[in-house]
Amino acid sequence: MQDVSTLVAQAREGRPRAVARLISLVEGASPQLREVMAALAPLAGNAYVVGLTGSPGVGKSTSTSALVTAYRKQDKRVGVLAVDPSSPFSGGALLGDRVRMSEHASDPGVYIRSMATRGHLGGLAWAAPQAIRVLDAAGCDVIIVETVGVGQSEVEIASQADTSVVLLAPGMGDGIQAAKAGILEIGDVYVVNKADRDGADATARELNHMLGLGEARGPGDWRPPIVKTVAARGEGMDEVVEALEKHRAWMEERGVLAERRMARAAREVETIAVTALRERIGDLHGDRRLGALAERIVSGELDPYRAADELVAGLTEG
Repeated sequence: MQDVSTLVAQAREGRPRAVARLISLVEGASPQLREVMAALAPLAGNAYVVGLTGSPGVGKSTSTSALVTAYRKQDKRVGVLAVDPSSPFSGGALLGDRVRMSEHASDPGVYIRSMATRGHLGGLAWAAPQAIRVLDAAGCDVIIVETVGVGQSEVEIASQADTSVVLLAPGMGDGIQAAKAGILEIGDVYVVNKADRDGADATARELNHMLGLGEARGPGDWRPPIVKTVAARGEGMDEVVEALEKHRAWMEERGVLAERRMARAAREVETIAVTALRERIGDLHGDRRLGALAERIVSGELDPYRAADELVAGLTEG
């Protein structure tokens, strides 16, 4: 058992090993998880969480690295959660080495962590909200959450970030894919990466047209900007940071940021509660109560919904 208070104090001092251990406790659903979250709760709530998503091949890791560089020029501490597909053998992140972000490895103002989805749909690891809280409490000014490219379920990033950035690239049929995946509904800032390639202007125009076809916006509503970048050369990243800061200021002015964070906290509580309930139901396999309810359903005495109500009532009372 590790001393949580010591780990938290060391994480506040910016010690990467302490941050790594706290996130490992989160990922492993450690028995100390409740103690960790209780210790972190008063310390978190200051970081700006940026979600970065897009189809495979658009340059998410390269863009994340370039975005880190841009924020470091402003002397901001940056945390990165790079959520990768799980290895079918170890359950760990397949791309855990994050070679393309290695330039930041020796920077004490940057913390990079790969997390495995472990089969969780939506492009995010189930432990991402708690890991975000660890980085927040550790003093990160900005936390970038880069998701796996898994298509339509990428929209989950919108529920975890203050601002969602959607990456596209020319020549990949992104316009059609964007419409299918529903990412036009979740993006706060759109980035057309690899803008030095043919078709970048056409991709930006098509995206602008599709955004115009979306729901009507009134005066003062946020209209997502479209920024063109060449992340591999760091071009356009200052403009991306500027767009992010404008969106943050807009949200703070209208109370949207507080609303998003309240909704995020509510979803987190709901997820924890549902997970705990599911675990208790899982423990019932072979239990006499479940067997008795099944027997009454088969005999026609009880319908499945009433049986489920009785089961839930019994679990919550117990």
